[in-house]
Amino acid sequence: MNLTEQVEQALESIRPYLLADGGDVAIEEITEDNVVKLKLLGNCGSCKMSFMTMKAGIEQAIVKAVPQITSVVAINLAEPV
Repeated sequence: MNLTEQVEQALESIRPYLLADGGDVAIEEITEDNVVKLKLLGNCGSCKMSFMTMKAGIEQAIVKAVPQITSVVAINLAEPV
């Protein structure tokens, strides 16, 4: 199983929770230095809690399942100030 498939499998473990709130996530890219770039979709792209969802949910699930991943970022998420 390649890296993209492993990350996708990790996302499948949390996707039902995202879908339940009207959101989803898509892999945009996995860089050479193992950074996963995601796009938050639906309600996840505009929710005020998206940053927490990214860090506490999505990133943890990916890094736990695929330890070689160094970082997870959302390309369409503004960092909180």
